[in-house]
Amino acid sequence: MISGEFLAFMGLALVGVIGGVLLLNLTKVVHMVVALVFTFVSIAGIYILLSAEFIAAVQILVYSGAITIIMLFGIMLTKHDDEGEQQKGNLRNIPVFLGVAAFAGVVYAGIYNLDLNPGSNTLHVNNTEQIGIALFSRYIIPFELVSVVLLVALVGAIILAKKDQKEGE
Repeated sequence: MISGEFLAFMGLALVGVIGGVLLLNLTKVVHMVVALVFTFVSIAGIYILLSAEFIAAVQILVYSGAITIIMLFGIMLTKHDDEGEQQKGNLRNIPVFLGVAAFAGVVYAGIYNLDLNPGSNTLHVNNTEQIGIALFSRYIIPFELVSVVLLVALVGAIILAKKDQKEGE
């Protein structure tokens, strides 16, 4: 019996795989970034199917939003030649396709034959609240250390950008 959850998973997985393949095969960098966004959003959808709404929201905010924008700004602000590699023949795509198909077959066989004992169904109840309580009680020191490291990285990036700007004048 095919359920709606199975169809949603297969659709999201198909979008993710197609986005990844397009990311590798497209020649324009902006098109590659758009394909990467499709992959990130499909992964967030799979997280929602797994009842991990917090991780899905972080996936959308951090990867689909921030990382993609940073990549686009990096592309637009750097000097690059728009000349790509000479296109090689389509003959090289055949072994790549066969390799991907073989990998997909092995993964399918591994998942199909996997026998997991069902776990507790109360795992996803109030998962965002449980993450918040753990983060701000048990892991508060590592959380604050990460924020300090990110602040130092931000200040370092600003200092490096100012040095490059002064040298370019």
